[in-house]
Amino acid sequence: MKWLLMVAAVFALSASAADVSGTWKGTADTPNGKSERTFVFKVDGSKVTGETTSQMMGKSTIMDGKLDGDKLTFSITIKFQDQEIKLNYTGKVGDDAIKFHVESADGQLTLDYDAKKVS
Repeated sequence: MKWLLMVAAVFALSASAADVSGTWKGTADTPNGKSERTFVFKVDGSKVTGETTSQMMGKSTIMDGKLDGDKLTFSITIKFQDQEIKLNYTGKVGDDAIKFHVESADGQLTLDYDAKKVS
């Protein structure tokens, strides 16, 4: 019985979601230089909400946010030259960093952000 409880405890610890609540600052290398973006995440169970802001694109609401272990996914919509573009984020969460891969819905735009927790 003790063996079964220990296995269950280890499984529960390994399956728990990473803590992404709070503010994160990310940078990405683009053809036009570095791009910076701030992410503010709120977590309720596996659901992630919040907003993200960049100087170039302004503020966007986080939609369809999900946290599954160390995998964070969400989307935002930005406006660029009078066009709305949906960006899909996939992130791998570490202790104090998230590595994001970003792709537009049509697949024509991709970026990789490295984000660090600031609060």
